[in-house]
Amino acid sequence: MRRLFPVTDQTAPAAAPAPQAQSEAQPEAQSEAPSHLADLVDREWTLDELAEAYAYPAPLTTPAVPATSDAPHRWLRANMVSTLDGAAQHDGRSQAISSDADMRIFGTLRGLADVVLVGAETVRLEGYRPARARDAFAARRAADGQAPAPAIAVVSASLNLDFSLPLFTSPLVPTLVLTGAAASPDRVRDAEKAGARVIVAGDGPGVEPDRAVTALADMGLVRQLTEGGPRLLGQFAAAGVLDELCLTVAPLLTVGSAQRITGGPALPDPERFALAAVLEEAGFLFTRYRRI
Repeated sequence: MRRLFPVTDQTAPAAAPAPQAQSEAQPEAQSEAPSHLADLVDREWTLDELAEAYAYPAPLTTPAVPATSDAPHRWLRANMVSTLDGAAQHDGRSQAISSDADMRIFGTLRGLADVVLVGAETVRLEGYRPARARDAFAARRAADGQAPAPAIAVVSASLNLDFSLPLFTSPLVPTLVLTGAAASPDRVRDAEKAGARVIVAGDGPGVEPDRAVTALADMGLVRQLTEGGPRLLGQFAAAGVLDELCLTVAPLLTVGSAQRITGGPALPDPERFALAAVLEEAGFLFTRYRRI
């Protein structure tokens, strides 16, 4: 994996120093890259190197870091994959347009997060299981005061979920269910009986994105990650609570009518994001954008 265009992140403080910005009009500057970057060219990065590259902004407000004007209360990033023609799925699933490197980054982003937010439909289609603890991230998570694995937070208005699945009955960290105040009391009881913790984050049947991310942050889950699906990501983007998008661009064409990475009503005006980093392997581009 190699860094194509090192860029300086101007949108938020980063935990690791970023290399100097480089213009695409000056390709010869690649030869002047710092030696620690040159060492990363054309070899597989370790998980620790990926973790440094994808570190959350620091500091974030946590029990160990009191709230200040300079420390965000929480940080929500999304991780999605798209083909060249904009498809976020093939035959209803994202696995067909992914790659081994994409899955390494997927695992790294989970390894850094306190909580993974996911829509109920994605849970059903992708066969979600509990997040697992990984030795590669154990020391880093312990140093940051994190649980051994991120909690999975399922967003569902109807609570039409199979609560007999391992995601609910045998997670390492209890699964959370975010829903609205109008959710069926019977379904709430079913979720709680299975071992899930139900969080009301909306006054009606659905979840309000700003209340969802705030409720999780108030629980100490400030490093937030969403893996979609498109409708959920569209809701987060429309509500203005999405801070960062990690988008894998797959060198594939699928044609068809698959969903894009976001779904829902169009924004009144397009929202601008700034490029923070680009990595490449085997034609796959691993981009990271931050909200301006």
